[in-house]
Amino acid sequence: MNVPEDLLYTKEHEWIKIDEKLATIGITDYAQHSLGDITFVQLPEAGADINKSAVLATVESVKAASDVYAPLTGKMTKINQDIVDSPELVNQSPYEKAWFVIIQVKDFAEKESLLNPSDYKKYLDELAK
Repeated sequence: MNVPEDLLYTKEHEWIKIDEKLATIGITDYAQHSLGDITFVQLPEAGADINKSAVLATVESVKAASDVYAPLTGKMTKINQDIVDSPELVNQSPYEKAWFVIIQVKDFAEKESLLNPSDYKKYLDELAK
């Protein structure tokens, strides 16, 4: 599985890229692979507030529907309409083209609960056992 070194992760398989006060959020290669061919993505409205651990998006695939959870509290500043229009982008490019939302982070202390790439890889190894 592809685990970029410049991102943070959750045990629910979301990735987060923090750039000053903004965080870009998507789902990991592991998540998209586990879901199979993604057929639908529902995102929140830009401008909405989101709390950590709240449902951020819904992803449907040929296998199942799955919720995506907010790894941090913040305000939606931008959504990726491209993945709503072309959900297959999530399978094709989970880290580059298929980010879900960008939020303005409200509480940077929440970042402490995220996994670094090494810890996320260890977590994936545990799941494989």
